[in-house]
Amino acid sequence: MQTANARDQMIEQQVRAWDVLDERVLDVMRKVPRELFVPQGQRYRAYADAEVPLPSGQHMLRPSVVGRLLQALLPAASERVLEVGAGTGFVTACLRAMAAQVRTLELFPELAETARRNLALFGLRDVEVVDADAMLGDGGTRYDVIALTASLPVYDVRFERMLTVGGRLFVVVGEAPVMDARLVRRTSEDSVTTRSLFETVIDPLVNAVRPPEFTF
Repeated sequence: MQTANARDQMIEQQVRAWDVLDERVLDVMRKVPRELFVPQGQRYRAYADAEVPLPSGQHMLRPSVVGRLLQALLPAASERVLEVGAGTGFVTACLRAMAAQVRTLELFPELAETARRNLALFGLRDVEVVDADAMLGDGGTRYDVIALTASLPVYDVRFERMLTVGGRLFVVVGEAPVMDARLVRRTSEDSVTTRSLFETVIDPLVNAVRPPEFTF
């Protein structure tokens, strides 16, 4: 009961309060037990609106950022999703609760194995967790929805090219102290639209292109 109350408080005081108002998104975040995906020693942080430290210097996204990501993308029940950065599997589970298929790429083997274990414990055995570097591509497959859970210091068009026409990409671009969360929509084979959503700071995608260093 205490966990359920903490989850409800997270939804009402953190997620909804940050303009996440879509009831489908809020319902998913109620049903996916975040504490199951938080490392054992960090479970007291499960429902705080804070990043949770993970192995290899990575972090779980804040619940409010997860809510905004899901609300921006709104995967349909028939759509195929690619996630870049499985982490412990929490965002993966939320995406799978909304979409038909989810494939997630994770660079760090320890995190990939953790995500597989957590997803299985939650009863999701049909999510494909792949040990892979997203910067090396994904075999030419296209997706209706792509969610990057790590930031790009410099925007990279390779991810928008992996979208189907009508597909959506959530991406955070820039460097600390301010990054821009964006929704990119592929409107045709040759064009996209981009909408700025909010400012945040999240871990950079390992091996992502970085801006050239300034020298005198």
